[in-house]
Amino acid sequence: MPSFPNTHSPSSQNQQSGGKSQQQQQQQQQQQLLAKKRWIAQQRKSLPIASVERRIVDEVRKNDILIVVGETGSGKTTQLPQFLFNAGFCQNGKAIGVTQPRRVAAITVAKRVAEECNVELGQKVGYAIRFDDVTSSSTRIKYMTDGLLLREALLDPLLSRYGVIIVDEAHERTVHTDVLLGILKKVQKARSQSISKEPIKNANIDIDMLNEVNHQRLNTLLSPKACQNTKFLPLKLIIMSASLDAKGFSEYFGGAKAVYVQGRQYPVDILYTYQPEQDYLDATLITIFQIHLEEGPGDILAFLTGQEEIESIEKLIHGRLDKLPDDKRKVMTVPIYSSLPSEQQMNAFKPAPSGFRKVILATNIAETSVTIPGIRYVVDPGLVKARSYNPVTGMESLIIIPTSKAQAQQRSGRAGREGPGKCFRLYPESEFGMLSDSTIPEIKRCNLANVVLQLKALGIDDIIGFDFMEKPSRMTIVKSLEQLFLLGALTDDYKLSDPIGHQMARLPLDPIYSKALILANEFKCLEEMLIVVSMLSVESIFYFPREKMEEARAARKSFSSPDGDHVTLVNVYRASAECLDKSKMVTSKDKTIEKNLKKWCIENFINSRSLRHARDIHSQIQGHVQHMGLSVTSCGDDMLQFRRCLTAAFFLNAAMKQPDGTYRALASGQTVQIHPSSMLFRSKPECIVFNELVRTNHNYVRNLTRIDPLWLPELAPQYYASS
Repeated sequence: MPSFPNTHSPSSQNQQSGGKSQQQQQQQQQQQLLAKKRWIAQQRKSLPIASVERRIVDEVRKNDILIVVGETGSGKTTQLPQFLFNAGFCQNGKAIGVTQPRRVAAITVAKRVAEECNVELGQKVGYAIRFDDVTSSSTRIKYMTDGLLLREALLDPLLSRYGVIIVDEAHERTVHTDVLLGILKKVQKARSQSISKEPIKNANIDIDMLNEVNHQRLNTLLSPKACQNTKFLPLKLIIMSASLDAKGFSEYFGGAKAVYVQGRQYPVDILYTYQPEQDYLDATLITIFQIHLEEGPGDILAFLTGQEEIESIEKLIHGRLDKLPDDKRKVMTVPIYSSLPSEQQMNAFKPAPSGFRKVILATNIAETSVTIPGIRYVVDPGLVKARSYNPVTGMESLIIIPTSKAQAQQRSGRAGREGPGKCFRLYPESEFGMLSDSTIPEIKRCNLANVVLQLKALGIDDIIGFDFMEKPSRMTIVKSLEQLFLLGALTDDYKLSDPIGHQMARLPLDPIYSKALILANEFKCLEEMLIVVSMLSVESIFYFPREKMEEARAARKSFSSPDGDHVTLVNVYRASAECLDKSKMVTSKDKTIEKNLKKWCIENFINSRSLRHARDIHSQIQGHVQHMGLSVTSCGDDMLQFRRCLTAAFFLNAAMKQPDGTYRALASGQTVQIHPSSMLFRSKPECIVFNELVRTNHNYVRNLTRIDPLWLPELAPQYYASS
């Protein structure tokens, strides 16, 4: 996208133009705006979907359910909502809702569409993600995460404000997407059965009425009898996918019609290695520099499995660039991963400075959700980090696994959006043939406690009988029900408990974290638990550069606590808050305050990106718990009380030391080891609670706290009293 001159203040304009008149300045600005509008209009017309606008609008009018299949870059995400708005689908005050599986996509697309519509973001076009709502009463095209629309359904079970809902990137099959499809199917049926033959002048529903019935069974609420005295517009539902296989979606929606949009894909040369790579990170680094030094112009997109790998490669790139001649150093690295603050994710979409090559280091977030301009080269090690759940043991873990063929093809396609490109797959061609065809849907490989809690909050009690597109195993659902019962979210007959279950459902967190915050209110340590939940919601607070490993370890030791990792995180957060407070006493300038905090982070080997994100999350969750009436009190230095609270919250993740130095997870019986990154790695206390299980060549537990084993039957008698 070409850059357009910024609008300057009159004083700076006069300096630059040698004293142009105000009228001349206004004319120049108008010309710039017109040029930009013309360029945007040309870009929109050139998108593949523009040629089928009339056909798609006609199909939406004729069909309540439509499946639109088009490759990333076809324009379906930005253009289809505008087509429908212009065709009158937002009459009667209705909005078009567009769900995305990732927040970065919701934000970037909303900004782009607002620009194309020449409106201020948050007015006609807006977005809403967890902890960030940029919409207003005048918003008619709303981009949001699929999880956020599920939460909207808690307050408005009939999704009455929407005339059209578009589920984008449905092929990714996230848990939220799969659950949302089942909910939308039910909502659409109920609204269709309530339609009057008479014209509907006001189809808005009384939100207060909906709040009153919020906790009734959704099945009852959405029955024809419940809807017969209320007039609704039908809900138009569009499922969009970048995968050419629309059969599954069509069958799920009773043979729904599919429309295919031709993609705009240039040829991409696929290159494989002769032998498997022993160190895929080193191979990625070598390939990036091979491209930079030997290939023509164009940006590079390298896929990695997580934040730690991305930041490690980023530092290694800069280290090697320092050894190159000046004319070869013009490389700008840009990370993009899900826990990166939204404004930093936007850097991936900005053009590199003139003469520079941009190297984007990304997780699978960049496979399909967003189109990043300028990419000509893709580096694909063929791996992805995924959640894995064993319903027999009840343990969920993060594992690095090979991508599917579909993922590999999506990745290579990134190199051919704007011209011919190359994809460097860091594995032999024979291994590609052994990959699975598609990714296993997330709903079949993760703990469903959060899903079950949301469905219960929507009034759906028969979880096993819920109309999932692909049903998870019965054992997985039963395990999730058991976990929620043990956490106090469900009653003896597996109904949502009051108040704990309803409070947990209101918090946009994993159920175990929601319960931890509720318990912390009773233990008078809610501030410390807010800190821990916020810090655990981001990756890698500490970083360890290879060239300064000992300094980094010494810095971390200054924050360490013999009680474990949770208290250490509290110490880091408190120290950063103290740094901010000192800066605020000296200056009121936000930029200076942030600069001082960043300097403090560098000195203490703290990841400033992660810390900033944790502070944002802390602020948002604090607002939630205060709105619920909880009191944000601190236990001060009484970490005994805090550790007892952690035990009461994370009792399902307790482990006891065995004679050989390993640990036995009490809930699953699995043998686990303390991760080397833990503060308790060397001390090996008798009993611990942990937050995360990571499977590599061993089962490692991370984020630990030392506890007294006698606390378990005292604080979690519902689980440990009998043993």
